[in-house]
Amino acid sequence: MDKSKRPFLKKNKKKRSFRRPLSPIQGNQIHHKNISLIGRFISQQGKILSRRVTRLTLKQQRLVTKAIKIARILVLLPFRTNKKKWKRTKPTTRTTGLRTRERTKPTARTTGLRTRNK
Repeated sequence: MDKSKRPFLKKNKKKRSFRRPLSPIQGNQIHHKNISLIGRFISQQGKILSRRVTRLTLKQQRLVTKAIKIARILVLLPFRTNKKKWKRTKPTTRTTGLRTRERTKPTARTTGLRTRNK
């Protein structure tokens, strides 16, 4: 088929220049003892942020993840950081809110016995 008869093809297609933004870490200075650096890649709940958010390279993201996990094991970082502290105001008993069934006299229907009608 002739190329001139294809209306969906554009003849003058300009190439876009794609430039990735620089990562916030320059070089390999990621270490589990550098808590100020590692702390930037953890959310408020204590989760490790993704590459999209942190703009790290794949190699740097792996190094940061390993450093965070090692720092958590060595108790340099907490596993979770909860801002809310749950406190129990008063002790609750297990029986509150449960329904109790009252016992009735057994009938032929409930006992499973059949009676004959004469």
